[in-house]
Amino acid sequence: MNDSLKTLLVIAFLIVIVWNLGAGLYYLLVDRGQTKRTVNALTRRIAVSVALILLVVIGIWGGWIQPHGVGR
Repeated sequence: MNDSLKTLLVIAFLIVIVWNLGAGLYYLLVDRGQTKRTVNALTRRIAVSVALILLVVIGIWGGWIQPHGVGR
């Protein structure tokens, strides 16, 4: 897997995370606590965030991602 594809995959995950966060805010303002859509959107955001972290850890463990320090 080339570097640009890895970058696009991470950016796609981040866009989905921000989308679900925005959906949670929207549902919070519109529904005023009457439905569970806010909780569902925030639960999806947490699940996608955990999946992204796990993919990064697996990628580092498998050698597909090379971690680097800041300013090297």
